[in-house]
Amino acid sequence: MQAVVLAAGRGSRLRPLTYHVPKPMIRIAGKNLIEHNLDILPKCVDEIILVVGYLGEQIINHFGNEYEGIKIKYIKQNKLYGTGHAVFLCQDELQDRFLVFMGDDVYSEDDIEKCLKHEQCILTKEIGGRFVGGRVKLNKFGHMEDIVEGIHKKSRGLANTGLYVLNKKIFEYSLVPLKNKKEYGLPQTIIKMAHDHPVNIEKANFWLQINNLNSLKRIEKILDK
Repeated sequence: MQAVVLAAGRGSRLRPLTYHVPKPMIRIAGKNLIEHNLDILPKCVDEIILVVGYLGEQIINHFGNEYEGIKIKYIKQNKLYGTGHAVFLCQDELQDRFLVFMGDDVYSEDDIEKCLKHEQCILTKEIGGRFVGGRVKLNKFGHMEDIVEGIHKKSRGLANTGLYVLNKKIFEYSLVPLKNKKEYGLPQTIIKMAHDHPVNIEKANFWLQINNLNSLKRIEKILDK
């Protein structure tokens, strides 16, 4: 199985750290963010596709052609046209079913294993109160129906963690452009596909999202433990 790691972004909210280092290469608790995720990949993953862009040569030079015996390929996203565009650049390298996740978030092996039980799946995190990002809405069958972006205040809501199990059906659908941006969203394109092909959901027990310098310090303490 292949794992696509999205690691092309500028990480502008973590400046000045990211002026000279790509966000996924920031080291916390003894490893960079990409390594934290590669170390918990299930054994079924036998190839990693790293999508690089901003300061991508640092990532290529660090990892080379393999990591702990797992083959690595690189796809360069020269123009940062969003997560949907990044995954579609990998189309010719992908086989059938594959894993996709953000290179600058931290996940857990158990949650990935849960998602891999489904043909297609999105990993969510149940959050109470205010949160910013994508709120996942379900249909009557408990499958993903929509993702609403913005600021949410719910007693209980499902946040999109940016980790997906997909198959190549996604490439039968045209990319969905984001409003007021020259970008194409992967979640928005998955929603389009989900109208025809069900996308299951799983709830994460562990997910760390680094949004700013304060969250970086907090997450380092968590990982140190």
